[in-house]
Amino acid sequence: MLGQRIRNKRKSKSMSLNDVAQKINKTSSYLSQVERGLAEPSITALREIARALEVPIFYFLIEEESHNAVVRKEQRRILNFPGSHLTFELLSPDLNRDMEVIEACMEPGAETSEEPLNHLGEECTIVLAGKMHIIIGDKEYKLKKGDSIYYKASLPHKIKSIGSEELRFISAITPPNF
Repeated sequence: MLGQRIRNKRKSKSMSLNDVAQKINKTSSYLSQVERGLAEPSITALREIARALEVPIFYFLIEEESHNAVVRKEQRRILNFPGSHLTFELLSPDLNRDMEVIEACMEPGAETSEEPLNHLGEECTIVLAGKMHIIIGDKEYKLKKGDSIYYKASLPHKIKSIGSEELRFISAITPPNF
C-alpha cells in the first residue's frame, strides 16, 4: 500500500509527520490521511513527498526489487497515477542502478506535472509516437516522432502531450530519481 510505504520510509528516517509536512507545504493531517490510505496524493504531491524523503517516486510504487538485467515486456513495472491520463513503465530492472529508463504513454492534453519540476541529474528523451511540448527552464520545444532531447534535470521541466494521438516516449534518467 502506497501510504504504508510512505510511513515506513518516513519512520526509517526518524522524521515526524510534521517534519515531512513542512517540507512539502502540506498539513500533517493531510500527510496522515495519505499514510492511512484515506487520501490519494496528486502526482505533484507524491513527487514532493519523495523529494522530502530523498527517494525516487518509484520507491513508493513498486513492490519488490529485482536484480535481473533482462526485463521482459510482460514483467515491466507499470505505474498509473490516480486520476491521471499518464502511464509509466520501468524498463530498467530496478532503481538500484546508476540510471533508470522509463517508457511513458500520455493521452492528448495530459501533462507530467502541474508545474515544472526539477531534480538532480540529466535526462535524455526520445519521442516514439505523437507530439510533445516540453518546457525546460525558460525554453519551450515541440518534438515529434524520432526527435530526442538531452537536458540537465536540475532545470525545472515538464512534458505535455499535444496533438490528437497518444504521446509515447522513452527517457533515460541519471541518477534514478523518478
